[in-house]
Amino acid sequence: MSYTALYRKWRPSSFVDVKGQDHIVQTLKNQIISQRIGHAYLFCGTRGTGKTSIAKIFAKAVNCEQPKDGSPCGECHTCRNIAAGASLNVVEIDAASNNGVENIREIREQVQYPPTEGKYRVYIIDEVHMLSTGAFNALLKTLEEPPSYVIFILATTEVHKIPITVLSRCQRYDFKRITVETITEHLKELTEAEQIRVEEKALTYIAKSADGALRDALSLLDQCIAFHYGELLTYDNVLDVLGAVDITVFGRLFEAVAKNETKECISCLEDMVIQGRELGQFVVDFIWYLRNLLIIKSVDEADNLLDMSSENQIQLRADSALADNETLLRYIRVFSDLSNQLRYASQKRVLIEVALIKLTRPQMEQNYDSILQRLKSIEQQLESGTFLQKGEEGASSSAEAGSDSSELETLTPAQRVALPQGQLEDLNLIRGDWGNIIRELGGPIRASFRETIVEPSGESRLCVVFSDQSNYLIGSRESTIEEIERYVQDHYKKSIAFQTRLQGGNERMDTIYVSDEELKANIQMDITIEE
Repeated sequence: MSYTALYRKWRPSSFVDVKGQDHIVQTLKNQIISQRIGHAYLFCGTRGTGKTSIAKIFAKAVNCEQPKDGSPCGECHTCRNIAAGASLNVVEIDAASNNGVENIREIREQVQYPPTEGKYRVYIIDEVHMLSTGAFNALLKTLEEPPSYVIFILATTEVHKIPITVLSRCQRYDFKRITVETITEHLKELTEAEQIRVEEKALTYIAKSADGALRDALSLLDQCIAFHYGELLTYDNVLDVLGAVDITVFGRLFEAVAKNETKECISCLEDMVIQGRELGQFVVDFIWYLRNLLIIKSVDEADNLLDMSSENQIQLRADSALADNETLLRYIRVFSDLSNQLRYASQKRVLIEVALIKLTRPQMEQNYDSILQRLKSIEQQLESGTFLQKGEEGASSSAEAGSDSSELETLTPAQRVALPQGQLEDLNLIRGDWGNIIRELGGPIRASFRETIVEPSGESRLCVVFSDQSNYLIGSRESTIEEIERYVQDHYKKSIAFQTRLQGGNERMDTIYVSDEELKANIQMDITIEE
């Protein structure tokens, strides 16, 4: 016998089995008991909340020969036929693939005939927002004045796309997202019935990942069970299968961000990439982690608002001491903007790295909350005395450099350095086309290699000098260097190795490189020849 997916096997067959939509279930049952059944219903809500399931149960209930408290008995001939999909009185239509005027005209022709068995013909139109404008217009008259034995149930996830003329002819029911607690309890019942060994913590995480959709929770559970079939399904197993990140990793990352340790942040992200974690889900989970930190700092007795174990709450309280509310709000803003950008991004890792650099370097932004964070950092340095110490140590040097470094460069002539003819040719070739090279490579290279300078570094070797540390962290990766070397090999037929370094504090970058012969011919002085 073929395997049936959990979400199909455990689809509710009566109103009693429906989870998390009590307000809708009770209303529909009361209508059936009192015989005040409408002719058109609109079920709207997010995916996996029970719209189609309740529509099928309602279709059975209105035609059931022996209904029990408004619910179908599930045993009579009509109920069994509808459950098996063999009844001509219940027609389910997918508007995504049947969205033309002709499809609606077929329905208008069919409704002229009364039901062959039972009391009502029920038409369930799923994803009704996909109907064309002409199809909606064709449906209007039938919706307004249908025969007494016809019921329309329209289901949609995007109610804002439904014309107001259709909305006004239907009873509208809004399906809520199902709570984590309700989904967890249902998963417990299911796993016990299926004799599946699983940790409660793992079920809670699956329920949380489902984002209010019970069908998604069942699909995720099915996936985890298949991967660890016959074993105890643990919390760590679920994290591995779903590509999720444990809260301890978020704690390590948040500590690095709060201490402005950019390199540690990049290392944390590198570890997650190596482990195969899904980066989009990581961003969503980290925003939720930051939200929990903000709740703990802003709300008294916040335990009931946090869906996590007591051990994780203890760690969360310790982490919350590392940043104030304004800083957390800034972190959430930066990562929320990032989450929107990732939907259509091909370079997710680079975007996340840029966001982490923004968090650790508030001076990169000029908005209100980043300025507040910078002021707070200065206040902390003043209180500890580190700010004054640095100022005293570098007072004279900074005064000299700051008095006018550009003036010094103007007054002092650039140093001339002689190079062997081969090295000079390579340098001039790449320097002359450097702007075109980084433009052609595009992507993160184009962004991070701006304002870089190429200098000689030995036989068949050049060095790229970065003036910005953030760009240096991105541009000094081995994969990036290899991409530049391949480009030069393909386009210039030269095998040149590249390396990178960060520009020094008062280092001048206007050195002039010439050949040995040229320098001797023009200048009567000692010559520096670079090895």
